[in-house]
Amino acid sequence: MTPASLPPLLAFGAHPDDIEFGAGGIIALETKAGRPVHFVVCSRGESGTNGTPPQRTAEAEAAASLLGAALEFIDLGGDAHFVPSLAHSLTIAAIIRRVRPSLILAPTVTENQHPDHSILGKIVRNAARLARYGGVAELRATQAHAINALLHYAITSDGEARDTSPVLVDVSAVVPTWTAAMNAHASQAATRDYVELQLTRSRFHGLRAGITHATPLWPADPLVVDSLASLSHTARRF
Repeated sequence: MTPASLPPLLAFGAHPDDIEFGAGGIIALETKAGRPVHFVVCSRGESGTNGTPPQRTAEAEAAASLLGAALEFIDLGGDAHFVPSLAHSLTIAAIIRRVRPSLILAPTVTENQHPDHSILGKIVRNAARLARYGGVAELRATQAHAINALLHYAITSDGEARDTSPVLVDVSAVVPTWTAAMNAHASQAATRDYVELQLTRSRFHGLRAGITHATPLWPADPLVVDSLASLSHTARRF
């Protein structure tokens, strides 16, 4: 498949920095390969300890530009006020139908992390199903769309799924671009070095796989390959 024909990747984040910290290396890989990427950020960090909503909006815009992604903001009730609801899933489903991606990235549904992260993961998971149902009354104005895969990413180690093995994506070649995108969120470095936290986590996962940096993803459903030739190797290196 040529770069011009690559279908879009749609990435959802609860807060202005989530996509960059949790999956920025993957985004850099995909845009480098010519895939269109569209970010949907579902709050402006209104409840955050550091940074104002205007500041965090500007940081997200700068980071998306560095990664070569389009960006839009939507309102799901405000930072720290997310609730799983049909209305929110319908809002997301309408975006899926408009962007028509083949792949979706969303936060993991693992509990005991920022509640917005796991709640958004569930909202997106439900929305991906609703988007493909042609008879949903609230969505009839748009054409149904089925994605190829929903993949969950973790913003921190606390959000990593413990009950299943991840797919590890080699992001070694794009670490400088990924780092620059994370550094664009300067307000979040006031009390904790989130950039080093992410790089350390990616080095750990990379070491498992015999590479320098890797980002884990957890498929919402079993992955299907056309041939075993698609499988590179496993992460068992010790």
